[in-house]
Amino acid sequence: MMTNDTTSLDALLADLPVEDAQPAIVDATPAKPSRDLPKLMRKIPVTLTLEVGEARVSLADLMALGADSVVELDTLAGEPLTLKANGCTIGRAEVVVAGENYGLKVIEIAGLDLDSLAG
Repeated sequence: MMTNDTTSLDALLADLPVEDAQPAIVDATPAKPSRDLPKLMRKIPVTLTLEVGEARVSLADLMALGADSVVELDTLAGEPLTLKANGCTIGRAEVVVAGENYGLKVIEIAGLDLDSLAG
């Protein structure tokens, strides 16, 4: 910048009113767009599974399992089964036939309120 330009810039700046001795700090970071977190979360795919039950067996019993073996589970026959989303229990359901596939009928479900999440 030449000296002549500096002088004319100083003259222009001198005409501006001085409100504060401190220069104003301007945040150059662009504002992030507001996102509706619950609405975004509704699009995340999850895997639903129906857990029939479980059984604790010794390694010897496990090694003895064969094609016709029967292992008794801890769930009573006819009792609703555990419904899980990505491995987390969310309710209870029972098995139904849906066309040519098995399906599940929800019996009870925990409160899955995505709207309660803050963004």
